Amino acid sequence: MIKASVRPSVCGGHPTSTDMNSQVKSVRSNLLALGAIGLWSSLASLGVALNHVPPFLLTGLSLLIGGLIALPLSGFRVSRWRVPLPTLALGVYGLFGYHFLLFLALRDAPPVQANLVNYLWPLLIVVLAPVFLPGLTLRWQHVVAALIGFAGAAMVILSNTNSGAADSGGVGWSWGYPAALAAAFIWSSYSLLTRRVSAFPTAAIGSFAWVSGLLALLCHVLMEPAVSLSTRDWVLIGMMGLGPLGGAFFLWDKALKTGDARHIGILSYLTPLLSTSMLLWLSGRALTWPVALAGVMIVGAAWMGTRAR
Repeated sequence: MIKASVRPSVCGGHPTSTDMNSQVKSVRSNLLALGAIGLWSSLASLGVALNHVPPFLLTGLSLLIGGLIALPLSGFRVSRWRVPLPTLALGVYGLFGYHFLLFLALRDAPPVQANLVNYLWPLLIVVLAPVFLPGLTLRWQHVVAALIGFAGAAMVILSNTNSGAADSGGVGWSWGYPAALAAAFIWSSYSLLTRRVSAFPTAAIGSFAWVSGLLALLCHVLMEPAVSLSTRDWVLIGMMGLGPLGGAFFLWDKALKTGDARHIGILSYLTPLLSTSMLLWLSGRALTWPVALAGVMIVGAAWMGTRAR
């Protein structure tokens, strides 16, 4: 008796195993990115609680603590953090360069406007992905979604200020604006270039964090006054190190290595929305309609962007 072999129809629209694996991989990378975004959303609240700590001191200590996460990831063998010098330079370029320029921007320009310019980095990730990563195509859906996301982020940032104090630093020209733009470019290009250098384990982020943390502490010594820290300060700095200035970088690295940078860039606009919502919740203030509308815009942009292939 001869059994006829029946092949599943590919033309009938049924997903193949390759398609299913690709979808699972995409969902997993998006979840990792959302984990990083969730941790970054706590940065503003922790920053408010630690606003008396000089920023370079805060960043340096947090990065050194965050780098410790690499220990269990590497089996407690620091030798596994070793990467080629160009890769280490890229990591320091991203982690230290971004925060250095962002702090300069926030110091020299009105914080609201500087933060708004800084949040061009998700848009830059979407737009620059085809430039830095061969094989990716920029579709009109990605551009529209990125612009809607940026508009939503702008609405969140601007609505989080008092109308009378929004421009406390004036609205004229400031060198803080190009510094904020440079910070946005550094973070977006770093995020994309991690897929262009030789493959390295995510645990190597620990070496990026430690070198960047030491450089930040050097900036503290040269540019900031000395302060004494309380036990509460150390606890909150530990939370910042394990969260937005530590764990988030490891999740972000893994997400970008396995996912679509265009989709992840659009999802990143959730950061200012979640950050502002957390600040409202912790301060006991009511959710305002601009924030609610921005939420709809950002979630809609994320949906549109992740649907485009």
